[in-house]
Amino acid sequence: MIVPSIDIVDGGTVQLIGGEEKALDAGDPTEVLDRFSVAGEVAVVDIDAARGEGDNRDLLLDLCQRAPIRVGGGIRTQEQALDWLDAGAEKVVIGTAADEEFLSALPPERVIVALDARHGEVVTHGWRRGTGRELVDSITRFRDLCGGFLVTFVEREGRLGGTDLEMANRVVAASGSASMTIAGGITEANEIATLDRIGADAQVGMALYTGRLSLGDALAAPLQSDRSDGLWPTVVVDEHGVALGMAWSSRESLGQAVATRRGVYHSRKRGIWVKGETSGATQELIRVDADCDRDTLRFTVRQREGFCHRGTRTCWGEDRGLARLERRLASIGTERPEGSNTVRLFDDPTLVDTKLLEEAGELTSPNADIAAEAADLLYFALVKSVAAGISLEEIERILEVRERRVRRRPMESKESK
Repeated sequence: MIVPSIDIVDGGTVQLIGGEEKALDAGDPTEVLDRFSVAGEVAVVDIDAARGEGDNRDLLLDLCQRAPIRVGGGIRTQEQALDWLDAGAEKVVIGTAADEEFLSALPPERVIVALDARHGEVVTHGWRRGTGRELVDSITRFRDLCGGFLVTFVEREGRLGGTDLEMANRVVAASGSASMTIAGGITEANEIATLDRIGADAQVGMALYTGRLSLGDALAAPLQSDRSDGLWPTVVVDEHGVALGMAWSSRESLGQAVATRRGVYHSRKRGIWVKGETSGATQELIRVDADCDRDTLRFTVRQREGFCHRGTRTCWGEDRGLARLERRLASIGTERPEGSNTVRLFDDPTLVDTKLLEEAGELTSPNADIAAEAADLLYFALVKSVAAGISLEEIERILEVRERRVRRRPMESKESK
């Protein structure tokens, strides 16, 4: 599949030829990430940090909270790598600092070793200095110490001349169980398809920025179908992963969905179908994923109103759980039914805080009905969050980041400090 890339210099997105010559400015990295993250993980490289000419740390910390990213550029110590992982980066990309001692202190599944090569020789120092080390030998050396590799064919980087598929086959074969991402010169959708078939992802920058390759075509490239009409079954889920229903996608509908960030599908009766265009039950497209066999898609969306034509949230009826409660609370805050206790809570923040403290105390009491008291506490916590404009999706994201932290603080009472 495709891994879009964002190279950052002095707070802006750039594309370089051969790592040196600036070919274009692509604007605000935040906006670029919002556009690219529909494809999944995005590679973000701090070029300034890689060159030792300052850094864009605050910007990258913000990007870590917005979407799944791989952070690279200037990570030269184990502490820096751990800082990025604990800040929410999906993975860290380690370049010249990579050696056995460095990598052994990091969780391998979240580490990508970056190897830059010119005609099969590993190069360093901004691609200026040869090392005499063979690329394949370096992959073999590190493959048991990391979860994946990023191999850049320097002689092709930024030149839109196509990638080296023969060398790509060699490095995939050498990588063992570690994943492989190829960068450098990838321009056409058929290259992405070929790389996917041999077991490699394609990291692409210049072709996307110049319009030589659309993100929709890149996502469609590896897909296959055994249907005569070439359609792909598409499972539609909300931002919490709850299945809303099933639809069909074509190459054209997928391209439109990615370009407009809306739920666009292929109706077997009507052709291109924009969800909610007539009913108002519109969708914001968050992410597109292909399954392991590359014959089924998953659309993650923010659904407005019900997904089903019968008006229910899903094609199997209404959903359940905290997400449903959150929507109910939001509707009460908007509709403000007379006599509602929830409306009282929205109007009286002090009352909400008092109830939160009461329920927390009851939950910790010796003979507490834990399930009931925890339910009460979650209800009041959601009321406070909805009133503050904080979504359950944001809360879940924070919990996910904390779950993935590598370093853990001692669990102590704040009162004991």
